[in-house]
Formats: sequence, structure tokens, C-alpha cells
Amino acid sequence: MNPLAHAGVRCALSVNVNKVALLRNTRHLGIPSVLRAAELCLRAGAQGITVHPRPDARHIRSGDVDDLAALLKDWPDAEFNIEGNPTQNLMDFVHRHRPHQVTFVPDAEDQFTSDHGWTLPQDAERLRPLIREAQDLGVRVSLFMDPQPAAMAAVAELGADRIELYTETFASSFGTPAGDAVLAGFTATAEAALRAGLGINAGHDLNRDNLSAFLRAVPGVQEVSIGHALIADALELGYAETVAAYQRAIAAAYAP
Repeated sequence: MNPLAHAGVRCALSVNVNKVALLRNTRHLGIPSVLRAAELCLRAGAQGITVHPRPDARHIRSGDVDDLAALLKDWPDAEFNIEGNPTQNLMDFVHRHRPHQVTFVPDAEDQFTSDHGWTLPQDAERLRPLIREAQDLGVRVSLFMDPQPAAMAAVAELGADRIELYTETFASSFGTPAGDAVLAGFTATAEAALRAGLGINAGHDLNRDNLSAFLRAVPGVQEVSIGHALIADALELGYAETVAAYQRAIAAAYAP
């Protein structure tokens, strides 16, 4: 059972709607609607919406961020999480909308998808003022990090509020002979993060099949951000049933 259950806390589900925008952008018809997708997911019980507006606007566009920020005002209990590289276009959105959370991700401008976390102490000094800048606006800061227990004290020293564990290595090893050893690295990293006083998020290639196992083994996860797999499932099941299925997977991690 996930240790958060003892504190009466359950992991929240934030839906990343980037892939809805990617499909919409293949035509000039405005469908599928990013705004409608977010609203349907929230109505179905998602606790938040995540976007990653890249500089090339290949999926989420500036106007989408504006529209979603306006939508979230009608959902006061839902979280708006904007992620991206703070040395590119991210901080403009942070200043404009002051989301509940910003997730700093070390992506290059032309990167296909996020594939690694920050490197500390090498990235520390350029991150430090940006973390402070976001927090001065009242925005919680999470750093996208690989499962490296030794780095957690350095994250805390920088003043970040949370980490987001980059979970691709867990997902790709799930169900293989290497899976248990890889998962143990995430467990150790989460334990180190908790000792350092950090909150814990997670995301990248989590899905209905592997989510429960991850949450059972990794202590303290407060939020998972899921996009590609969830939107792919929604093409077959619809948004409402898909969100319900992911919430069932989360609930299973807390079952005695």
C-alpha cells in the first residue's frame, strides 16, 4: 500500500492535453478542442491540467494556455501546471498566468520529447534565480529529475518545492527482468526526496497498466502528469471513462 494512505493523502491526476493540440494542429478546423478536452477530463474527476508549450508551438499554442488559464478559474480546486524550459518561453507564461505549479524541464528547443532531468550541480546556478522568480509570483516549482537519490539534497538546497520523477526507465523496464531493480531506484530517490523535505510528482510513459505498481512502490507521490497514454486511451474509451480508469488505477495503489 502506498505510504501516503497513512496520512490521508492520495495521488492527484493531472491530464496533459498536448497531444490533443498536436492532432488539432494537423488541420485548420479547431478540432479536437483542447479546451473541451480539459473540461471533460475535469468533469470526469481529473484534479489538474498540464501543458508544455514549446517554443515552436507544434502542439500547445500561446492561445491555448490563455484559454486554459481562463477555464481553470471556474475550477478552483483543480491545478494548472505549466511545464517547459525556463530559459526559453516558459517564464512569460508564468508571469502572465501565475499557475499553481510550474515544472522546469531541461529540453532543447527542437527536442522530440522530454528525455532527461536536470543535472546538479552543473545546472544549479542558472536554475536558482528562476526558481526564486517563480516563487515570488506565488507559483510552486517542481524540477524534472532522473531517479538519482544523491541529487535530492541539491534540489532542496536550490529551494525547489517538488521534483517530478522522469519515469520512462520504469515504464520501459516494467514487466521485464530488470524491472524490480529499476523500480528500486525510484523508491530510493523518493525516500531521499522526502528526507530532504521535497514534494514528489511523477510522469512520462505512465499508463493504466503500470501506474498502480509504481505508486505502490514509490512513497510520497502527490501527483502524476499523464498525457500520451491517457489521450491514446481516450481515443478508444472517451475522456470520461479514461479518466475513471486512471483513477481506479490510482485507487488500487492505496488498497490494503
